[in-house]
Amino acid sequence: MSRIKFMNTEIDNLTMNEALDAIDDLIKQNKNAYVVTPNVDHIIQLERGGEIVEVYKNADLILCDGKPLIWISKLYGTPIKEKISGSDLFPRLCERAAKKGYRMFFLGAAEGIAAKAAINLSNRYPGLQVVGTYSPPYGFEKNEDEMNKIINMIHETKPHILIVGLGAPKQEKFIYHNRERLGVPISLGLGASLDFEAGHIKRAPKWMADHGLEWLFRITQDPKRLAKRYLVDDRIIFKLVWKYK
Repeated sequence: MSRIKFMNTEIDNLTMNEALDAIDDLIKQNKNAYVVTPNVDHIIQLERGGEIVEVYKNADLILCDGKPLIWISKLYGTPIKEKISGSDLFPRLCERAAKKGYRMFFLGAAEGIAAKAAINLSNRYPGLQVVGTYSPPYGFEKNEDEMNKIINMIHETKPHILIVGLGAPKQEKFIYHNRERLGVPISLGLGASLDFEAGHIKRAPKWMADHGLEWLFRITQDPKRLAKRYLVDDRIIFKLVWKYK
């Protein structure tokens, strides 16, 4: 079994290719599965407790998204094979969907972003079927009409894969609470990946991502929103490394 205990959660210790194969298997099982991608921020949120703990406990696939977590796993003597960030997984998943004929639906991001991402990805991966995109208004999850609209769109288009870009942990909670109603074989909360693929937000250069400096690049892109998270809130990770050693 690939799943290992790691800090306050578990991780499916897989390579990128193994993760794609695992997603394939879950699509075939057709049981409303979902994927979570823990990073430093998620580990800190899990430590605070609340609903996210249940979300993680019930996830079908838990993939490590963050170089610092890889370093911590080596420190613990239980190395995680590979960083599988949502933004790297997303295009690879689209490539596989194009080959296998899987239908995809993109939900989230700002107006027009998901549709632009769909165009860019369809150009890159001929044969990719993005059967629907929708950018819901703020607070949609508390609006029954909006929720029914989304459920109907998804039921009509019958995607195999649902990509949700609402930011963490909102996207994970949305998937967890609605997976039975949505009835999609697999759902993934992939945060800013839709923005990256639409060309709306720049991704960190590969060398920065490879050296665990993606957070630094992201602060430069959106300092107002991200500086406090990365420079203040996330420092608690050092305490947690010691706690779970």
